[in-house]
Amino acid sequence: MKTTVYFITVLLNALSAGFFFAWSASVVLGTKKVGDVTYLEAMQSINREILNPVFFIVFFGSLIALVANTCFQFNNRSVFWLILIATVIYFFGTFGVTAFGNVPLNNELDALNINQLNASKLKRFRTYYETNWNQYHNIRTLSNLVSFTLLLISIFIKRIF
Repeated sequence: MKTTVYFITVLLNALSAGFFFAWSASVVLGTKKVGDVTYLEAMQSINREILNPVFFIVFFGSLIALVANTCFQFNNRSVFWLILIATVIYFFGTFGVTAFGNVPLNNELDALNINQLNASKLKRFRTYYETNWNQYHNIRTLSNLVSFTLLLISIFIKRIF
């Protein structure tokens, strides 16, 4: 059971970190090259579609698995502390930043009627949204990568795989 939870924890965090990294390495770069209307429409669509079971399993599952795995590691202090720190970093840096940074911005964008804005207002909102959203995204990506790295280090210490 402990090994299964450990494996699931590593797998979900790998998927989460990979998702955020891939987003940074592709979507962020690609959307910088499109016009304001295209950017805002694309982000509205993406933000609506990301709310799906696969994303929820990976995003929430990572946190749940980290917490569960922390509970199983009391017998190995080094592994326990690494996983606890990974959990705290994921909770605040990935989950918290998403919930209190990216999601409120997504809600603002979702409420926006793009067709009613002139070019100046479109540009202003895009600049506001894109700048803030990408800053939050960078924090959550880095946090997730650090959390995942700590899990990898814990594997070498525990030597279970």
